[in-house]
Amino acid sequence: MTKEEIFDNLKAILSKEFEIEEDKITPTAKLGDDLELDSIDSIDLIVKMKDFIPGKVDPAIFKTVKTMQDVVDALYPYTQQA
Repeated sequence: MTKEEIFDNLKAILSKEFEIEEDKITPTAKLGDDLELDSIDSIDLIVKMKDFIPGKVDPAIFKTVKTMQDVVDALYPYTQQA
């Protein structure tokens, strides 16, 4: 899975499940400030990404991410596992 595909999947989930307007979901959008996601929402987002990412994602990665691009970069290695 490419980083662009990860972003597109995240964007679709955020738009559908969290009812966030698509134009707000950009790579530079800050999770808390721009998208109004809290730590619980971040964990929910990981759970919803399970369909796209093989293996288990460590929720601790969300302690360091601030923007959508940070999330994509953090999830990318998980998509490369066989």
